[in-house]
Order: sequence, then C-alpha cells, then structure tokens
Amino acid sequence: MSTTFDKIKEIENEMARTQKNKATAYHLGTLKAKLAKLRRELIAPSKSGGGTGEGFDVAGTGVARVGFVGFPSVGKSTLMSKLTGTFSEVSEIEFTTLTTVPGVLHYKGAKIQILDLPGIIEGAKDGKGRGRQVIAVARTCSLIFLVLDVLKPLTHKAIIEREMESVGIRLNKEPPNIVFRKKDKGGINMTSTVPLTHLDTDVVRSILSEYRISSADISLRCDATADDLIDVIEGNRVYIPAVYVLNKIDQISIEELDLIYKIPHAVPISAHHEWNFDELLEKMWEYLNLVRIYTKPKGQLPDYSAPVVLKKDKASVTDFCNAIHRGILKEFSHGLVWGTSVKHAPQKVGKEHILLDEDVVSIVKKK
Repeated sequence: MSTTFDKIKEIENEMARTQKNKATAYHLGTLKAKLAKLRRELIAPSKSGGGTGEGFDVAGTGVARVGFVGFPSVGKSTLMSKLTGTFSEVSEIEFTTLTTVPGVLHYKGAKIQILDLPGIIEGAKDGKGRGRQVIAVARTCSLIFLVLDVLKPLTHKAIIEREMESVGIRLNKEPPNIVFRKKDKGGINMTSTVPLTHLDTDVVRSILSEYRISSADISLRCDATADDLIDVIEGNRVYIPAVYVLNKIDQISIEELDLIYKIPHAVPISAHHEWNFDELLEKMWEYLNLVRIYTKPKGQLPDYSAPVVLKKDKASVTDFCNAIHRGILKEFSHGLVWGTSVKHAPQKVGKEHILLDEDVVSIVKKK
C-alpha cells in the first residue's frame, strides 16, 4: 500500500517528466493541486499523536520567537550560547524539552525567545530524521535564522528553502494579492487588475476542479502563478521573514566576503570569534518589525529602562494600554505622546493613534 510519501514522489516524478508549455498547463495545474493536498497531510498534526511531537512543544515566552534552522555542525548551538550567554541567562525553568532547546535574548529592552532546532537534513519534509517536528516548530516562529556554513552556502540554502516551501513555509515573501471566495452557485468568475503571464482560465479551472470547487469569485491583483493560487486556496501557508546567517567567516578571504554580502538577506558572522554580532542583531530587530514605547507616569520622567515592546502593525494606543494591563482602557480619557508619531510634543491622542519606535506615552485617566 503506497504511503503519502510514495504518492508525493510519484507526482513529483510525473511533473519532472512533463514538458512545460501551454498544452500541458492544465495537466501541471492539476498535479500541483494534488501535490499540495498530499503535503497538507504532512503539515497537519497527526491525529493519533497530536501536537508537534514529543520534545518539540515549547512554551512561548517574550515578544517574539526566533528559530535557528540549519544543517548539523554549522554552528547553531555555538551561536545560540554566545548570544544568550552574552545578553541573558538561560533559566533551567524555561527548558521544557531536551530536543528543541530554548533560550532567551534581551535586546533593546525586548525579551526574545531563541529556539535552537535540531539540524535539518535534506528529506526532512519526507519524515527523515526529526525534520517534520523541526518544521512544525519553525512554522510558529516570528523570524527564521537560516544558519549556513560560509564554505557551502548556496547548496545548503537551496535545499533548506525547498524543504520549507514544500511544507507551506514561505521565507521573505508576502502573501499573494489574490481575493478568493467560494460560492454555492454561479460558476467561476475570474477578474484581473494586472496582465497575467502565468495563469489563464483553463489552468485556474484545472486547480479548482481538483479541489472540487465549481463556483468561486477570484480577483487577481498580482501576476499570480498556479502555486500562488493553490497557496490561497489551501489557506495554511505561513509567511516568515528569514535572515541567512553565514557562519565561519574566519575561514574565508576578504574578496570572498564581498561576494557573500551580495546574497539577499545575508549577514556573515563568526560565532566562534563573535564577529559581526552587532549587524546580526540589528538585522534581527529590523526583520522582527518591533517598536519600543516608553511610559511616562504623571509628573515623572519617562522610564527608559523598561520599554513596552509591540509589533509595528499592532502599535496603537489601545495595544499599548493592553500590553501594560487590560484594565487601563476602562479608565482611559486620552494619551499624551512625545515622539515621531505626533506633530508637536506633547500631543493629545485617542485610543486609535498609531505609535512609532521610541515614542513616549503618558496615559490620562477619566476624572
């Protein structure tokens, strides 16, 4: 009896054999949809075991979670111990597992959870090694550090990206700008606001047919591919920023280092010598998209020692109040803000006002 992995292999082989042209587009669309449905079984937790697998469930802590992913022996553990050892103490209490090792990094006033995931290997998506559990935890991260050996970065980078793509993790990508709505009747209604070079009505119908969808409204607002449409229909993709951490730069020349800097999203380091950690941490902060908001109690100076750290897209005065204590909003009259989000200082603002990095806020209660 063929397993899910066998079926996936069969379809991948058939796709590899099929020439890509207009005549085969319908067939390839159907195969891609079949493949996505099979891979969904690998992403979903097993009904019998539940969760992500023994030893891989890690309690969330801090404002963000950074996962270290890479092949064995690329220096993930060294990097983690140097980072968390330099900036914080890793408490025994925070260790909930021996297989996914969590640590804590304090940076710019934010508490960030670091997860050292077991070395990923080629074939992880097919259940080899601990791959499936590693990927399940990786899907919960706010940011991925892909730790690569600087001597063979592109080979390992391509393999890991392929593994992650196949289980619904999209690195450094935005969700496709497609509006998809299933209907009970009315057939397929497809509109596009941009010229399409990858999709036509036949390919769309082949994909929808595989999902047994006979009526839907589809609005394409980007030059979408068949894979983009499948991602939207599946609805279980995660879009995670990634930094490519190229370790062991003490083993290469200055000329080779210049080439490394041309790789997008890359930061070269030496974990052993602690070289270039400042740039790595700045890049981490930038990709996590966090802002620091300082509190100013009435009649006192701002407290710059303990900022309230929020996601940039969830940084309203309401979010700020809830982060301190959910009861504050009941007594909220208005806020006074100093900083780049206002035109003059202090400026009186309401609950919907969006705060920016290093704003100072004083909450005024109702009388």
